[in-house]
Order: sequence, then C-alpha cells, then structure tokens
Amino acid sequence: MHFLFSSGRQALPSSRRLLGKTPAAAAVTCNQFALSAASFSTSRTVAAKNQIYQSVRNLDQFHTYQLLSSSSRTPLLTLWTTSYCPTCRVVEPLLRELVETGVGEEEGGVGFCTVEYDAPDVMEAGLGLSYMINSIPTLLSFDAQEAQTQTKVTDGRQLANRKFLEEWIRNEARRHGNRGGGGSPTSIFSGLFSKLKE
Repeated sequence: MHFLFSSGRQALPSSRRLLGKTPAAAAVTCNQFALSAASFSTSRTVAAKNQIYQSVRNLDQFHTYQLLSSSSRTPLLTLWTTSYCPTCRVVEPLLRELVETGVGEEEGGVGFCTVEYDAPDVMEAGLGLSYMINSIPTLLSFDAQEAQTQTKVTDGRQLANRKFLEEWIRNEARRHGNRGGGGSPTSIFSGLFSKLKE
C-alpha cells in the first residue's frame, strides 16, 4: 500500500493505486488508511480544569455558560441565590473554594456559577420557574444543557457540609456530557422503567 506524504502528514491513498483494485480491496485500503490516521494525533491530552464563571444576572449569560459547559463536555454547577439569603453567603464561598481547589478535575472537571434569582432580568425571564427552583439556595447541575433535577440539592444542612459537596461535585463531574440522572438504582424512575422492561 502506498501513501502520499506531504509535510510529514499522511494523505489519502493515490487514486491511481485504487483504480486497479476491486471495490472490496479499495475499501480495505481506505479503511486501513482511516485506522492509521485515526491513531495519529498531534495534540496531547489535556486534563480538564474547573471553570468558575461570573454570577448570572440575565438569560444571555446563563445560555452562554451552558454552551461553554456543553462544548467542553463538563457539567455546569449552578447555585441559585438571592441577595437576602444568609445561607447563600455561607454556601457560595465553600462551593467556590472546592471548585477552585480542583475537586472534580480528576473525574472530568466542572463549570460553576451562581444564578442571582432575584436579579430583574432573571426574574422577568422566568428562569427559576423553568427549572423548578422553589427553594433558595438550590444547587442544580446541567449536563449537555439539560437540568439534572434528580440530583438537585435544596437542604441547607447538606449544602453547608463540605464532605457532601465534595462527593456531589465528583459525582456530577463523572457525567462528561453523557447526560443521565446520576441517581441511584433506587431513584424514583428506576421502578417505573424496570417495570417497562418486563
């Protein structure tokens, strides 16, 4: 099999070399090229880094962060807060510290932002209603732009628990843009879908 080389890179097999072959033999030659090209990469693998974004105060910011998170195949962790929430003032710095120190990076990385629920543009857009935010603070993950409501956290005691938050962040980071509820086999939907399989 002969390949054309230019500037140190492989090129497609010469069309003159494929013309004399049967269609099956030509397909094998092209498949062999595709396999050898697929294993060749000039980029090195880079470990995912956690990202911290500015507070969301309007719909455009929120959608931008969702797209950035989705394109990098990392979940977006959102902490829904208000200006009058004393628990939020405890939870937000703790979450920020965990994300900044790299919790979840080994599992694939996460993005993090707070959503100011009482910001006029956020309230006008009905963003909280869209994602069933009925308690403040609320910790909600988005994977591939989909809200992961099964793993939503609203309990203030859990949100102030460092060990709980570390495990929650790691669990969400394991998604890698593959969606999924992240729930346990005993989640609310497991019984429903297991009955459908029978």
